[in-house]
Amino acid sequence: MSENKCSGCPSEGSCSTDPSDCSMPVPTRGNFRHIIAVGSGKGGVGKSSVSALLAIGLARQGNRVALLDADITGPSIPLMMGVSGMPQGTPKGIIPLSSPGLGIRIISMNLFMEDTSRPVVWRGPLIGNVISQFWNDTDWGDAEILVIDLPPGTSDAPLTVMQTIALDGIVMVTTPQDLSTRIVEKMMHMTSMMKVPLIGIVENMSYALCPHCGERWDLFGPSHLEEVRARWDIPVLSSLPIDNRITLFGDTGRLEEYENGSQPEEMAERVLSALETLVTTS
Repeated sequence: MSENKCSGCPSEGSCSTDPSDCSMPVPTRGNFRHIIAVGSGKGGVGKSSVSALLAIGLARQGNRVALLDADITGPSIPLMMGVSGMPQGTPKGIIPLSSPGLGIRIISMNLFMEDTSRPVVWRGPLIGNVISQFWNDTDWGDAEILVIDLPPGTSDAPLTVMQTIALDGIVMVTTPQDLSTRIVEKMMHMTSMMKVPLIGIVENMSYALCPHCGERWDLFGPSHLEEVRARWDIPVLSSLPIDNRITLFGDTGRLEEYENGSQPEEMAERVLSALETLVTTS
């Protein structure tokens, strides 16, 4: 009993609290087959775009997908996915809104705000309570895979997700800059402390292609992806280019239309394959 209570707590082994008196929540997983978080540690690396593209790729494969926007103070998922309006409450819980193309079920703070330009100025405990409420009070229906868009950083919000929801693992997002790599590794250390598996890493804005000759441009310098992969022994899930179509489709709520070959589906396939490997080796 004590081992289960302490497992996943960052203070495990150095805490004087009796486990029977500890109020740390026991993570739950509902009826989902897979629960995948997407994190970065650093803002501005396109984590929400990767979260949305992963959900799109999974849905295109025929999975019933839900997307929880846990970035309470900087939510962007509804805009990219073309979803707006107030979710309705029922005796079974909050009914998430569905994306127009693939029917991805979405819950986000932005859906509960009359004016989405207004800031959410809340302290950590209140943000954590809202994330817990989104998780516990939403009726996800028959959705089988949940993707969670984590906020940047290693503070209250991602900690609440890791302590409340039984994650299968986390996909890390970085960009080629050494600064981004250093900060994403802070969150990777956090997941290790919380005993949450690392599924793999995605390098976003990895390169650009000349529209005239197809020459590759490494706009942000050389990639450090292989160094991170080797240090952490995790797979590279995707290297996504700088593509103005992602901006165009995302800004107009049509990200589900983004193709670029079958890149979202390939990323989704690699994530599921990495999850199977984690289950096999655990």
